[in-house]
Amino acid sequence: MVLDRDLGVAFARAYFGSGSQRGWDMLSATGARGLRLLAETGAFSSFLFTEAHPEAADVLRQNAMPYAGATVRSADAREVPAEAPFDYVDIDPYGSPISFVPTALRALRPRGVLAATATDMMVLAGVQPGACERLYGSHPVRGRLGPEGGLRVLLAYLARIARTEGRTVRPLLAYVRGHHLRLYVEVALHDASSAADPVEMVDPNTWTGPYLGDRGPYGPLWLGPLFDPELATHLTTPPTAARPKEAEEFLVRIRAEAAVDRPFYFEANELTGALGLPFPPARAAIEQALVERGFRFSRTHMRPEGFRTDAPRAVVEATVAVLARATTRAPPRSAPP
Repeated sequence: MVLDRDLGVAFARAYFGSGSQRGWDMLSATGARGLRLLAETGAFSSFLFTEAHPEAADVLRQNAMPYAGATVRSADAREVPAEAPFDYVDIDPYGSPISFVPTALRALRPRGVLAATATDMMVLAGVQPGACERLYGSHPVRGRLGPEGGLRVLLAYLARIARTEGRTVRPLLAYVRGHHLRLYVEVALHDASSAADPVEMVDPNTWTGPYLGDRGPYGPLWLGPLFDPELATHLTTPPTAARPKEAEEFLVRIRAEAAVDRPFYFEANELTGALGLPFPPARAAIEQALVERGFRFSRTHMRPEGFRTDAPRAVVEATVAVLARATTRAPPRSAPP
């Protein structure tokens, strides 16, 4: 989680800048995440830390003592604190965040930011579809695209709950790392001018994006952007980062990916197998061919060989097939003398 906290500091610095924001760390534990935001971003004048477990709350109080602006309380995070509304609320549980989402939404000022982590990947990524349907009201994608599907299930859930609270959500930064999902969304008041949420069911028979499998229909899924492109350009590695090299590599990928923010990604080896071709073409060759045809292309942070494009699946498949066959037909290099 060290790198994840580095990314949280990067987000707060880019989104809030310097200021006097007020934050709430709902499930503080030792306070590591919220204390870093308070101490390293320059964005917060105060931060409330709540922790229900008595022993953890004692440790939290000791950890928070050196930090001006930190207030620690032993409290149930499902109750809105008297200090509300906040500019920033963070939910970082073990498992699902859904028990705390309604409270977090009520505790935010308009245009405030809700940050949330989910570690129940077995549910969100489709290994336990019944549980996903029961908890999140969505039929999940399963397989290699399951983690991104889970992120889109969670965003669709947030959008639905926000509407019941008279709010709307807009993703600023949403990503998958290892065995968890992390997202930052801007929460606004819902009114007559609010656009409809980009939440839809996906029918595999008519879906023109990357192949999702034949266990659909899938969703409801969030099919809108995962990133705010302007924010992405301002995401930089904090000077206090504990893992600066890893943070910079991740942020470089996010900055590029935000410019090609389309649902789900392709992989050359998967396409090659599905098309019955012997060898996958190089990703650089695929990029060149698609860009020359006027499509956008970017690698994704979710898989080392994955790429996003606004080209339809039929175009991507045809491009891969042509390149793979050209690679197969290429004459072998002559042996050196």
